[in-house]
Amino acid sequence: MSDFTGPSISRRDFFDGVAVTAGAAMLASPDAALAAGGPADLTGPAGLTGLTGPAGGLRGDTAQALSVPHALRDGRFWQYADPGAPTGEEYDLVVVGGGVSGVSAAYAWLRREPGARVLVLDNHDELGGHTRGEELRPGGWPGAVIRTPEARALVEELGVPAESTGTTVRTRAYDSVMCDRESFGSDVLVGQDGDVEAWAGRLPIAGQARRDLVRLHRDPPDWFPGLSQEEKEERLAGLTYSAFLLEVCRAHPDVERFCRTMSSAAWGYGTRAFGAIDAWASAYPGFGGLGLDRGKPSRFNSPTVKQEWERPAYRLTGGVRSLVARMAGRMPGARFRLSSPVVSVRDDGAGVVVGYFDGHAVRTVRAGAAILACWHMVIPYLVPDLPDDQRAALRQAVKMPLVEAVVRLRRPQEWRGRARWTGAYWTATEVDGTRAHLVAAPCRSELGPAEGAAAGRRELFRTSYAALEQGVRDQLGRLLGSGFDPAGDVEAITVYRWGHGFAPEYCRPWHPFHPDGPSPAEAARRRFGRIAIAGSDAVPGARADAAISAAHRAVTELLAG
Repeated sequence: MSDFTGPSISRRDFFDGVAVTAGAAMLASPDAALAAGGPADLTGPAGLTGLTGPAGGLRGDTAQALSVPHALRDGRFWQYADPGAPTGEEYDLVVVGGGVSGVSAAYAWLRREPGARVLVLDNHDELGGHTRGEELRPGGWPGAVIRTPEARALVEELGVPAESTGTTVRTRAYDSVMCDRESFGSDVLVGQDGDVEAWAGRLPIAGQARRDLVRLHRDPPDWFPGLSQEEKEERLAGLTYSAFLLEVCRAHPDVERFCRTMSSAAWGYGTRAFGAIDAWASAYPGFGGLGLDRGKPSRFNSPTVKQEWERPAYRLTGGVRSLVARMAGRMPGARFRLSSPVVSVRDDGAGVVVGYFDGHAVRTVRAGAAILACWHMVIPYLVPDLPDDQRAALRQAVKMPLVEAVVRLRRPQEWRGRARWTGAYWTATEVDGTRAHLVAAPCRSELGPAEGAAAGRRELFRTSYAALEQGVRDQLGRLLGSGFDPAGDVEAITVYRWGHGFAPEYCRPWHPFHPDGPSPAEAARRRFGRIAIAGSDAVPGARADAAISAAHRAVTELLAG
């Protein structure tokens, strides 16, 4: 979990260890080397890189990026660190976090206050947060869909190419399903085009399960006869989709096992945690006989699902990465300091003092204001003076872990498409020519989103890159068949490990206060003096446009006085 685990470590060893990890981060990216070394900063789109080295590597929430935040969490950092040496630098705004929300906050501030001095600090060695590697993924990326007014205005202002898609569903369609040996004892790849009875007949599941699956697709009954639409929706809001299949539909267990990963790539957890009310809205099988109005969302649907009815969607043809790069390139008044984890943020009445670790010692800068566009879970450690109720609310934002692998192949592959796996580690695989993209959702869904995320994250941080690489090669070999050599046909693998990935969106049946509130996010995002809180956790919503809107709200709060 952390590079520093023992209480007996000396202060010198502690800081030497952090310096070593910072040095490793610099080797991974020449741009990051400029920032991690101290006063040299990045301007423009620098720090937006692609595959790491000739053979790929591990990116994202690496040990280098997490060592200091974990030391803060465990109460070990300040045992060895001095309070901080002032750099003498003064800014109008310091932004903590260089992801989509942080870059958007810096950009929005400079648009309203031209000539302002802005500093963006981030613990990673690249800008852009989860957008890293986006341009290398085949077929684009579903997260590049925006809907909020703030995000749409930003895209238009920057001239980022976008196309209207109407009300597209969040879950991208799969061409095929790999009924894998982890679930059913052997690997059987089944295309889902054509008649459901035809492709269901090729599934390696029990005969009764095939019949149940066909019925759920073709002619499901009204499972709740005599109830009103509102009562039916309320019943669904109290169930996960897996529970709906097993307890309401009385489907064969093989049906639930076959469907279990339908939500994994899009939401970060499987159907044992995914709500039945959102499964209905996502057109999962089994709901056709309920007679629910599909012309509008249910009041119990999660915010992202509701937006698919209420707001038109625009897909960024160049991905969210292109949006971040354009913002960074148009901020001559901003400085970006990477591999510089923030360790303290203090409102002293006259402004804000922000401390960060530069790989050797704590440095401090002064600012008129600060925007925290980072994980909510870490904010109580940065701002210990926050009210107790706000600290408690911030700690409820338990992010979903997510892992992505971007693979460069030596030659084009005959099979192209997007396959869902029913039980293997990498739950979705997309192949297009010489590129492949795999997604894993480590959340232990049977425990629920919050507890499952924490358990999955612990397991993820204990998983080596070698094990992740072996899994990528193994599953590509199983999918692409005998004509593919997992050892010789892979040119590079870059794994993006996001232990703190998706923002925890409010959903039924796990959040009984939704939709009527009040929600923890309302207390968590309260302004504290000259400190405002942004980030996707502040919405919460696992979407780029949610992060952008949160940034605009934080800027507006501070500039209002």
